[in-house]
Amino acid sequence: MTMNNINSIVDLAVQKGCEVKRNVNLKEITSIRTGGPVNSIIIPKSSAAAAAVLKESQKRCVKVTLLGNGSNVLAPDEGLDGIILRTAGGLNELYLQDEITIYCGSGVALTRLCMFAYENSLTGLEFAYGIPGTAGGAAYMNAGAYGGEMKDIVLFCSHIDNDFNENKLFASELDFSYRSSAYMKNGFTITGISVRLKKGNKTEIKAKMDELMGKRHTKQPLDYPSAGSVFMRPQNNFAGALIERCGLKGYSVGGAQVSEKHAGFIINTGNATTSDVLKLIEFIQKKVWEKTGVSLKTEVKILR
Repeated sequence: MTMNNINSIVDLAVQKGCEVKRNVNLKEITSIRTGGPVNSIIIPKSSAAAAAVLKESQKRCVKVTLLGNGSNVLAPDEGLDGIILRTAGGLNELYLQDEITIYCGSGVALTRLCMFAYENSLTGLEFAYGIPGTAGGAAYMNAGAYGGEMKDIVLFCSHIDNDFNENKLFASELDFSYRSSAYMKNGFTITGISVRLKKGNKTEIKAKMDELMGKRHTKQPLDYPSAGSVFMRPQNNFAGALIERCGLKGYSVGGAQVSEKHAGFIINTGNATTSDVLKLIEFIQKKVWEKTGVSLKTEVKILR
């Protein structure tokens, strides 16, 4: 990979109407505010433009890292090679397909999608209100909270496949399970999702959204940078409860700390590095295993 190859991809992206940002520090675009430099971030405004960038990148042997809102990821301190293809701010279509079905681009923020459903008196998305990710990221990992999951509402996902063709997978093909989907295995790039909801009462929908947002503010450390829930929920248990039982609330490595408000979160107290966070994750896993016999698996995605 050479700089000329990256520049050629950037030139193509500009021709296709993409927004391009050069020489960005990943601290600026990850919710936990850690990470190093990346040469180019490309924000496609259409799925066709995204497909063209992906195809050109493969042709020129340039690594592509797909990123949404950067809310559930850890980026390396030394930065990333190649380019970032970022859907947030780019793939932002949002419209009604029929009276109970919404289509949105993969870069649409979940909170915006929830508000659109509320404005159209549609219920079923309240659980996602306040999850700080994109619609595409939520479908990719089958995000869920408060008894709801994306698998309950997704009708289909649009994507770019590994031959750079645009296609879709319907609900029965998405292989949804806890924090997993077919896209974690097939390597396709999600460009949009369709969700089927139900007609509801606007007052009741808003009340539920406000109730769940209130719970988030009460229980989660939203006043500090974090990557959200760090660990998957162990069978018949809760990661935060196990970590708290091991006396790790408030435990720190460098600027990374187990939240004193919710032990399932690692916060950046001001000067954390990704290395600090990874060392703290490893320490937590070791202590929880030693004291409880439970192996904690990470939910947060570690970029390489």
